[in-house]
Amino acid sequence: MKNIKYIALLFLSILSFSSCEEVVDVDLKTAPPRLVIDASIDWLKGTDGATQKIKLTTTTGYFQSVIPVVSDATVFVTNTSNTTFTFIETPGTGEYICSDFQPVIGETYVLTVVYNGQTYTATEKMASVPVITRTEQNDEGGFSNDETEVKFYYNDNGQENNFYLSKFETPHLPYPDYDVMDDKFFQGNEMFGLFTHEDFKPGDQLKISLLGISERYYNYMYILIGMAEGAGGGPFQTTPANVRGNIVNQTDRNNYALGYFRVAERTELIYTIQ
Repeated sequence: MKNIKYIALLFLSILSFSSCEEVVDVDLKTAPPRLVIDASIDWLKGTDGATQKIKLTTTTGYFQSVIPVVSDATVFVTNTSNTTFTFIETPGTGEYICSDFQPVIGETYVLTVVYNGQTYTATEKMASVPVITRTEQNDEGGFSNDETEVKFYYNDNGQENNFYLSKFETPHLPYPDYDVMDDKFFQGNEMFGLFTHEDFKPGDQLKISLLGISERYYNYMYILIGMAEGAGGGPFQTTPANVRGNIVNQTDRNNYALGYFRVAERTELIYTIQ
């Protein structure tokens, strides 16, 4: 009986090793490229907010390492006074710069992008953001109580419904980490955001940004963050899909663009790990 058991285990081991050597070719179909509009107009507190950037690219194949940029587009933003803020491309970069933008809390802005005979528009209202009042560090954070946790606090405006976006940047992450919050259960009270990481060491720096955003952008980012956090999920995870923003193709609704036109006030600080 013992010999039969060993032979069975050996047979299973051989099958396991042989299956690891099998090469599977996946034929991925590439959809036609779509315009991607990265139009985040952020007004940093204490600045005039005059210089702003909008970046245009297109989607590309899954295995492509270079993201195509979009040149020769017409890009401008207007406000309710019909003032036009023109964005001019830095040649060959797909980055369109405006140096005379006028940010105003509560103002409504309309983005227009004209490219390849198609006209794309989006409308957004600029929301305010409170200042960050204080920070706290806890060296027993996380699920296992062995991560460094940084909390930052701010006071919500109780006279209106507010939505917030937090952005965290650290050399320990290749990309920023995002979170969204609303004041549904904190109306007019102190609120906080937090970030934890197991590799923080004394002297490391964490850049924290807090933005006031619209409810629609809150819902948009809530879905994107949920998809990103579930990217490493189990076998029954929902298949990722394109998330539609507020940009509309006025020429052909079916040829929609990806991305979002955001206008927001932003406050930030750099925290040094103790």
